[in-house]
Amino acid sequence: MSLAPSDHTKQPDNRTTMELGAVLPMTAEVRDDHLFVGGVDMVELAHKEGTALYVMDEADMRNRMETYLKAFRSRYENSDVIFASKAFLNKETARIVAQEGLCLDVSGGGELWCAQQAGFPMERVFVHGNNKTPQELREAISAGVGRIVVDSRIELGRISKIAGELGVTQDIYMRVTPGVEADTHEYIRTGCEDSKFGFTMLDDFAFKCVKDALEAPNVRLAGFHCHIGSQIFALHSFAEAVQVMVEFIARVKETYGYEVEELDMGGGLGIAYKADDKPSTIDEFAECTVNAVRENCERLGVKLPRLAVEPGRSLVATPGLTLYTVGILKTLPGIRKYVAIDGGMSDNIRTALYHADYEPAIANKAGQPRTEIVTLCGKHCESGDAVVIDMPLQTPDLGDVIAVFGTGAYCYTMASNYNGQPRPGIVFVKDGQARVVTRRETYADLYHRDI
Repeated sequence: MSLAPSDHTKQPDNRTTMELGAVLPMTAEVRDDHLFVGGVDMVELAHKEGTALYVMDEADMRNRMETYLKAFRSRYENSDVIFASKAFLNKETARIVAQEGLCLDVSGGGELWCAQQAGFPMERVFVHGNNKTPQELREAISAGVGRIVVDSRIELGRISKIAGELGVTQDIYMRVTPGVEADTHEYIRTGCEDSKFGFTMLDDFAFKCVKDALEAPNVRLAGFHCHIGSQIFALHSFAEAVQVMVEFIARVKETYGYEVEELDMGGGLGIAYKADDKPSTIDEFAECTVNAVRENCERLGVKLPRLAVEPGRSLVATPGLTLYTVGILKTLPGIRKYVAIDGGMSDNIRTALYHADYEPAIANKAGQPRTEIVTLCGKHCESGDAVVIDMPLQTPDLGDVIAVFGTGAYCYTMASNYNGQPRPGIVFVKDGQARVVTRRETYADLYHRDI
């Protein structure tokens, strides 16, 4: 794996940090050329806690959660917002989600365990995954989770059997792939027909499986679920998916005489990773989704269901940034300028995996214009190890503290220990206070399981 050839037509944008707009955390500001977030000096924080370091703007996180709830419940009172914890999860995040009144989506036994340890109300937990193990299903049912999102007939049988052994009736959703292809990266497009997720609508398979769910003992079909992908800018894809799902509900009612009470439309709202990105707002997403549900239910004579959405990235990506220290500078004339940082694909795999873009700034030169085009390369033994490729940056020097914005989603949760690299700590900042909520790994942590 190596980097694509540098784009030599790209020119520095001469923006200062505060001119980066929507990529910045809500409380970002510049004081005396230093970047502050949550009232905390990012340069001082980097020196105190070390780098690489994940930083989360707690006020921004909470504000987005409150905005989501208000956006949906002001338009559609019978609704829930479910945080997709795969985007970013530790115990403190689970506590904040609980405090803000959201539900929690978990996609594995470890995420469920974290929620339990944080004291998250189990009745507000939704369990996902295309291959939940029997052990994970038993753990979830025993814990009393609110809903299990069923992904296959095999899983339906397992849930029915385990619930019977435990003497309970488990509420379930059926995940349906609606065949709507969202305008997003192919790796994160999940609602199209060629997908490992959910019951396909091809050959009427999903519809036939509804009968199995209705007849299975020890389960109750509470609703249907779909998710068409991630980092979506075009809202019409959501409206199309709603139409497909409500029509499915209407057909189930007509054929089986059963009207499901809940509809979960998943997540996927995109965010600004680059300064010129123009994603839809939370309010626009809510307006589109709610209007589509109301219009299609009225058209088809379907009772309005309890509506749920599952935002992840749009709640936590922008509040997060990652701090690094510059260790090596290397200029290859006519090719590329490399700025080597003390992290890389171990703490942010998205650039190598998805060709993701990020906006960087030098935290100790935050008031200065970005006058160079650089590649922030990592420290790992891979030619393609980079966090930022050919993006503007202030003139870098050894020891500078680099801030990479928009890293709050899918960086920590996808982090690795490649080359024996300890995963960074996580610091929440708010009202001038910084608190470590996940400590940095040590070398001993990396190998404590070895025998």
